[in-house]
Order: sequence, then structure tokens, then C-alpha cells
Amino acid sequence: MSTNDHKWFIEHTSPSTAHMFGVKDYLKSFRTRFQQVEIAESFFFGRILIIDGKIQSSELDEYIYHEALVHPAMLMHEAPRSVLVIGGGEGATLREVLLHPTVERAVMVDIDQEVVDLCKEYLQDWHRGSFDDPRTELLHLDARQYLEDHADRFDVIIGDLPEPVEAGPAQKLFTRQFYQLINRRLNEGGILALQAGDFSITFMDAHSAIYNTIKQAIAEVHSYRAYIPSFNTDWSYIVASKDKKPACLEPAEIDRRIRERGMQLKFYDGETHRGMFAVPRDLREKRDAKTTVIDDKNLISIY
Repeated sequence: MSTNDHKWFIEHTSPSTAHMFGVKDYLKSFRTRFQQVEIAESFFFGRILIIDGKIQSSELDEYIYHEALVHPAMLMHEAPRSVLVIGGGEGATLREVLLHPTVERAVMVDIDQEVVDLCKEYLQDWHRGSFDDPRTELLHLDARQYLEDHADRFDVIIGDLPEPVEAGPAQKLFTRQFYQLINRRLNEGGILALQAGDFSITFMDAHSAIYNTIKQAIAEVHSYRAYIPSFNTDWSYIVASKDKKPACLEPAEIDRRIRERGMQLKFYDGETHRGMFAVPRDLREKRDAKTTVIDDKNLISIY
């Protein structure tokens, strides 16, 4: 088959840039109450989940994205027992959380039941039965409303949300007021982790704004990154803790905690941890040069 015979998925990363790859077929494509959702079979990355025109995860490399999101925060905490996952429709974030044997309760709040149901059916290699784990509580609610209405507190809160596109369901889950609410729902010693957008010198604005906003609410904040092939860029994450904690634990300590918890991981270990938190100078300077803080009355929208 020549390249001219392919269907092409084009993801616009800005008004003037994009990346593209060949698609064998679209398995599902529809609009839920909240967003446009597609599941496709690609030639290079295998099955992919697309929301509002943005790749969320792919069969080839979803383990990189999800291990990087979950395990630094979970291993920074000595014994995480209660965990809240905000978003994470594929169930893979939940899957990684449940690898930690200390976890007694894992609450997943995703507003879009149609996306979760689709992932249950089409992305079984992602969730691997995590929705059926007896420790799991799956709720289809607005996460902000859930935190406002419930006084439950958590050792770790993980945000696996789509980017805050205009009129999307996640816009008010990136504001100063929301992170202040999260801070109130973290136990002493509690830790927040979330994905925070592209982390390249050309597309740093979103990460900088999220980083600055979290610093208004939580004491200790660190950026880190992992290269995600299907995103075609370094992707950023943020970890924040109520108390001062060494984000860059020594590799030997990370490896010791992984062994103690009996986990077999493909991407993340002590040496990987050290590399992810070693942010180059130009990226630190670019991040710190921005002063934008996201507020309920000053929302941002990523293209």
C-alpha cells in the first residue's frame, strides 16, 4: 500500500503546526455530551484514543505516559492508602495506582461515562480489569463538584485530564480555586500529580500557567517530563506536595521502594526518575519567565 492510499490523522499542535500519521480504520467516532471521541487503528502506534482532535494514548506507548504520571507521586508517599484519580477514562491510570499494595481505596471520577464505557470495550489492554477491582469506586460526576460535596481526604490525587480546550469539561479543573480545593482534600503529607501539557521550548505556555497556578495553592511544586512517541514531544507532568519532600529521590531509593511493593514496571525505575526530573536550563528559564495564573475568572484555552 502506498502512502497515498492511507487515511491520515492530523493533530494540530498550533494554528501553524501539526503532526500526522496513517490510520487503518476508525473503529468509533462520535460526540458525547462533553467532547468528540474517536478510537482508531493506526499503522505505527496501534490502537489510539483521540479526544477533541488530540491523541490521549496509544497502544504502543501508553505505558510510558501512565507510569510516568502515577509512580513518582505514589513512590514519594511512603504508604498511599487512599487515592483519587480525576479523569483517566482509559482505566490505565487506575491500573497503575492499583499496582501499589498499600492502596485500600481508589476513587476514579470521570464525568464522561460514554468515554469510560467505550474504553472498557475497546481498550481492554489499557485497563486490564482495573474497573472491577474491589478497591475501585468509579463515579461519573464533575470532579470539582465531587470535591466540594465530599469531605473525603486522600493521600494521593492524580489528574489525568484532557487539555483545557475552550468549552471543554476540564477547563475549570486547572484553576487556582480548584487546586486550593485539592489542597484541602489532601491528607497531611499528601501529594498531587497531573499531566501538564507539551514540554518543549516552542510550546511551554500551558505548562508554565499550570505550574504557576499550582504554586498559589500547594507548597512544593516540581516539573518533570517524559518523551511520548505518539505525542511526538516531551510531555510534562507536575508533582506537588503539602510538605517539603525530595522530588528527586535517589535512584537506589526508588528501586528499593519498587521492589518492596513487588511491582514489575516497563518504563519507570530509579534511573528513569532521575532523568525525568533533570529539566534543562532553557526549559526552566522559559517556564519561570511566565507569570500567568489560571483563575475561575481568567480561564485559558489550549489550541
